Amino acid sequence: MTYPGQLDDAVALWLATKRGGGMRAAAEKLQARYRKGEASTSDSLFAYLATRLPATYAANQRVMAEVADLLPDFAPQSVLDCGAGPGTATWAALAQWPGLQSIAQVEALPAFCELAKSLNAQSGLSPLQAAHVQHLTIQKLPDEKADLVIASYVLAEMPERETAAIARGLWQRATGALILIEPGTPNGFARIRAAREALRGGGHIIAPCTHANACPMENNDWCHFKTRLARSRAHMHAKSATVPFEDEAFSYLAIARTPAIITSGARIIAPASSGKVSAELKLCDASGVHTESIASRNKPAYKRAKKARWGDLWSVDT
Repeated sequence: MTYPGQLDDAVALWLATKRGGGMRAAAEKLQARYRKGEASTSDSLFAYLATRLPATYAANQRVMAEVADLLPDFAPQSVLDCGAGPGTATWAALAQWPGLQSIAQVEALPAFCELAKSLNAQSGLSPLQAAHVQHLTIQKLPDEKADLVIASYVLAEMPERETAAIARGLWQRATGALILIEPGTPNGFARIRAAREALRGGGHIIAPCTHANACPMENNDWCHFKTRLARSRAHMHAKSATVPFEDEAFSYLAIARTPAIITSGARIIAPASSGKVSAELKLCDASGVHTESIASRNKPAYKRAKKARWGDLWSVDT
């Protein structure tokens, strides 16, 4: 995983200078809090940078690449990163849209605010070095607006009953697009679903949905995707891992003031399965959630189906 500017070196230096004992215990504690939807604490900064930062950055990178593909004319100049942590989502936004000039980062935990300021200063990136870092909660955001508003891995830490109001407040501040990303868990998806329902009809849903109907997920199923990332040595040590990669599960919603260039088709919402006779795709579109079987005799479509990624858009006619 490579971060923009000099952030790789800045993170490595912070980890080297702050390193202490109990790394694995801290990582396990952080992971347990993460699974419960609890907020990080000041004593988990090291564990966050070593284990969660790469995964959340990878998820943000994947989502923003999808948004950029579907909104090719979207060139944000300003970003408001809510629940910024050390600035993870901001970094992914800068990597995707290097024309960003104005950056505001809002974070509830003072220790993360100080960490963000430190990493911003060492980033070598002018927009980050001039970023405005504010110690505020997501319920008490500044009145300023931005072309791009992001709330990444923060809604699941809030009471579910507050999701709709928070989502509407975020949308009011987005002049171009709003991106919400949560853990790919039932709890994370519940927040995304509640936000989607609160915002449905107020803008254009860009992704992952290809429709603005009510979410068709049923029977305790949840909409989530995965992205694979390489583990660093520190990451492997912190997690006692033997495999040099991990898959980060995430749920997300992107909504914009202008429509996507693709407004039909379906989203692949599970890994494809293929055999000699057919390939099976689990899809979500305006008709609901369904499985489509692509016969091997339909060679062009079958070939595409075998290569299709979980999370890709799908249309037989494309």
